[in-house]
Amino acid sequence: MKYLVLVSHGGFAAGLKSSLAMFAGDKMDQVIATGLENGKSAAEFREVFKEAISPIQAEDEMVLLADIIGGSPLTTALDVLGEMNRLESTVVVGGMNLPMALTAAVMKDALDGDALATTLVSEATTALQQFKATAEDADEEDDI
Repeated sequence: MKYLVLVSHGGFAAGLKSSLAMFAGDKMDQVIATGLENGKSAAEFREVFKEAISPIQAEDEMVLLADIIGGSPLTTALDVLGEMNRLESTVVVGGMNLPMALTAAVMKDALDGDALATTLVSEATTALQQFKATAEDADEEDDI
């Protein structure tokens, strides 16, 4: 099985998982979310992360999404996975957002390695666009 593991600062990962359930509820048994809570140390997060991924078996694979590349949740998760010799079976992408996580949940079993990472980054960046609303746009919505 391939798991989607979300790590973040604070409750972002848990909130993202909650939002994912609206779109991919049938995949939630394969999604794990954990965050470095305010006031907690990286060492405390290490234990929380280890507990969170404990259901994942040695033969399973992971897609690890993190909020910030270089942040404590990601670096700590990578340290733990390195100690477990699990880095080779894990695709890691930083800068997660809802489109990226949704694509990961849906496509993780269809794509592997670099192909999956490229698809996730593409989805995440495609979703980033400036949106300009005008007063006319608001008036048009009122007419509906």
